Amino acid sequence: MEVLLTIPDDVAAELEPEGADLGRRALEALAIEGYRSEALSLGQVAEMLGLSINEADGFLKARGVELLMPLEDFARDGAALEELLSK
Repeated sequence: MEVLLTIPDDVAAELEPEGADLGRRALEALAIEGYRSEALSLGQVAEMLGLSINEADGFLKARGVELLMPLEDFARDGAALEELLSK
């Protein structure tokens, strides 16, 4: 999907320092907010930004976004850890 944004030139100039890609920054902001609001998964953020899962993880961490872990994943990881520790 393509989205067109209209931003006043003076505002765009403030948001787009020399060499910055305002379109990319808008896409990244949308991905971050989508992840924070739990509308997007980490995989969807990666796909949206053309990154690997690990790169998307680093992208979010670099911007202070805490990674969300579904309760099921947390429980599964805990059970696997308990099994390893019991051996």
